[in-house]
Amino acid sequence: MLDLREADVTQTRFYREVLQIGRQEGRQEGSQEGEQLGEENLILRQISRRFGALTPEQVSQIRSLSIPQRSSLGEALLDFQSLGELDSWFQDNSL
Repeated sequence: MLDLREADVTQTRFYREVLQIGRQEGRQEGSQEGEQLGEENLILRQISRRFGALTPEQVSQIRSLSIPQRSSLGEALLDFQSLGELDSWFQDNSL
C-alpha cells in the first residue's frame, strides 16, 4: 500500500500537470489585469491632459468600468468638449 506521508507527490505526473495548468491560468489572468489597468490609465491620462485634474470620484468611476464600458468611454471622450460631458456620459451609461 502507498504511504502518502512518505511519498513525494511533487514528482507525480498529475501534480506537474495541475501545476502547469495553474501557471498558465495565472499568466493569462495577470496579462488581462495588466491590459485593463493600462486601458484605465490611458483614459485617465487622456482626459486629464485635455481637461485638467479629475475628481477622485471621477477616477473611481472610470476604474470601476467594465471592459465594454471602458471601450465606449475611450471612443466617446474623443468628442468631449468639456469635463462636464464626462459626468453626463456616466449618467447616460447608468453609473
